Amino acid sequence: MIKQKKQGQLIVVSGPSGAGKDTIVNKVVENNKNIWISVSATSRKPRKGEVEGVNYFFLEKEDFEEKINNNYFLEYAEYANNYYGTPKEKIVEKLEKGIDVILVIEIQGAKKIKELVPEALFIFIMPPSEKTLLSRLKNRQTEDKEKIIERFNIAYKEINEVTKYNYVVVNDKLDEAVDKVESIIKAEKCRVDRIEEMLVANKEEIIHEFLMEEDFDNSTISEKIMEEK
Repeated sequence: MIKQKKQGQLIVVSGPSGAGKDTIVNKVVENNKNIWISVSATSRKPRKGEVEGVNYFFLEKEDFEEKINNNYFLEYAEYANNYYGTPKEKIVEKLEKGIDVILVIEIQGAKKIKELVPEALFIFIMPPSEKTLLSRLKNRQTEDKEKIIERFNIAYKEINEVTKYNYVVVNDKLDEAVDKVESIIKAEKCRVDRIEEMLVANKEEIIHEFLMEEDFDNSTISEKIMEEK
């Protein structure tokens, strides 16, 4: 009766550094085979344990700027003195195949995506408190105190951008946060504006078939149907 659009859904996930957005998204993708994470590019150096092409595509600043000039990115932004960008070719390919695509991107980039694709789904991941956020940044043990404080100051400002998003999920308990994000994505699939075609059968034909199957006097009912015409 209802035919939904084949086009995949573009999902934008943002949140301050330390909110846990990457962990949540990785769990969501593990549980849902029709969702693909777009791998962003960055000009920053890899952190310990990060893998090229899995966590990021790591580029030299000059290479990143050249790709900007060649219109390689769907969006890009500068954050903490480093570039971050979303390669667009693979995203378009996946969406056209009906695969949902998640972008885990900075808030600056999300704003640009909203201008380009306003119908995308925007989810903001919020830490349970500012103290928890600072503690998570510290526990990474990947940056010195000065860099941690810089990231915290940026994150504190970013939290005020939550009203630009469709949904907010507080990452207090990881499993609950993952469930909420999955529920949001599933609910969005049922939106009326995702219906491509709605086929409605003829009302009189349906009622007529129903009456023919029943073993009772249907003359009165038939008369009422004729009166509605």
